Amino acid sequence: MSHSYESYVHNYSQSAETQEHNKYKKKYKKLTRIVKDLVFENAALCDQVAQMQDNLVIVKEERLFLLRKLCQIQGDQDSSNNSKNLSNNSKNLPNNSKNSSNVNQSNSSVPNTDGVVVVPKKRAKKRCSSIDPSSIGEMIPKPKTKRPAKTTRKLVQAIPLDINGRPLFPITLGDLTVYSLGEVVSDRVPYHNEDLIFPVGFCSTRLYASLKNPHIKSLYTCKIIDGGPRPRFEIVSDSDPDQPLVGFSPDECHVKLLTTISPLLCNIPPKGAQFFGIFHPTIQNLIQSSPGTRKLVHYKSQRFEVMKNQMSDRNPIPDDELDPGINFIALHKTFTFPLLHEIKEEPIE
Repeated sequence: MSHSYESYVHNYSQSAETQEHNKYKKKYKKLTRIVKDLVFENAALCDQVAQMQDNLVIVKEERLFLLRKLCQIQGDQDSSNNSKNLSNNSKNLPNNSKNSSNVNQSNSSVPNTDGVVVVPKKRAKKRCSSIDPSSIGEMIPKPKTKRPAKTTRKLVQAIPLDINGRPLFPITLGDLTVYSLGEVVSDRVPYHNEDLIFPVGFCSTRLYASLKNPHIKSLYTCKIIDGGPRPRFEIVSDSDPDQPLVGFSPDECHVKLLTTISPLLCNIPPKGAQFFGIFHPTIQNLIQSSPGTRKLVHYKSQRFEVMKNQMSDRNPIPDDELDPGINFIALHKTFTFPLLHEIKEEPIE
C-alpha cells in the first residue's frame, strides 16, 4: 500500500513539473515571437528615417535653388519695369504736342467785320522728327528720385556646401585658398567702404614669389585683425614667419611685399584686396551674404551670378588674378630677375 502511494505522489509531481515546463515554454515562444517582430519593425523604421533624411537634404537643396532663381527673377523684373516707365514717358510726348496744336487752332478763328467767321488755313502737321531734341528733356517730367544705374553681375564659382547651406572650408580658387571668412563689423565705419568689407578674422593663403628668392614660390598667410578703431592687415611668409608685413590697408601691405621681393616691382600698382582674396567675386559674394552686412552705412551691395557651366567659354577666373603683382607665372612673364647664387657653408669639423 505504501509503495503504490509513493508511486502516485511521484507521478503527480512529474506531471506538475511537465505542465509548468510546458507553460513557460509557451511563454518563451511568445516572447521570442514578439522580440522578432520588434526587431523587424525597428529595422523598417530605421530605413524609413534614413529615407526621410535623404528627402530632407534634397528639399533643402531645391529650396536654395528656388531662392536664387527668385532673386534673379526679381532683379530682371525691376530692370524691365524701369524700361517700361521710360517708354511710357516717351509715348506721352507726341500726345501733348497734338493737344497744344488743337488748342491753338480753336483760338485762332477770329470773326470778320461783316459777321463772317474767317478760319485761317490749316497748317501742316509737323513730324516728330522736327522736334528740337534739346527741348525733349524739358517736356518730359523729371523723376524726383534718382534711380541707381544698373550694375553688371559678377560671375562666381559654385562651391561645395553642407546640409545647412554653409560653405565647406577650405575654399581653393587657384593660388588662393580661404580658410575663414571672419565676422562683419557693422558698428565701426573704417571696417568697410563702398566696394569692400573687411571682416575681422578673415584668413587666406596665396602662392607667390619668395621674399628671399623671387624664382621660388612661397606660401603667404593673409589675415585681417581687430585693430580697434580701424582694421589691421598682416601678410606672413612661411620662409620668414618672424617678420610679418603689417599695415592699416591691404594696399599698404602689398606695397611692402613687392618692395621687399625686388626693387623692380616698385612700379606695379598695389592690389592688396585682390592679394588677400576679399575682392574675388566668389569670396565677396560669401562675405556679402554674412550676417550684419545690411547695417553697413557706406557699402553698396553687388550683384552676382553663379556659373551654370564651369566648362563654358567664359573664364570664371577674374582678370585681376592674372596680374603680375598677384600671380607667380604672370610675374616671371613680365619681369626678369637676376639669378641668385647661394653660397653653401661647409660644416665645421
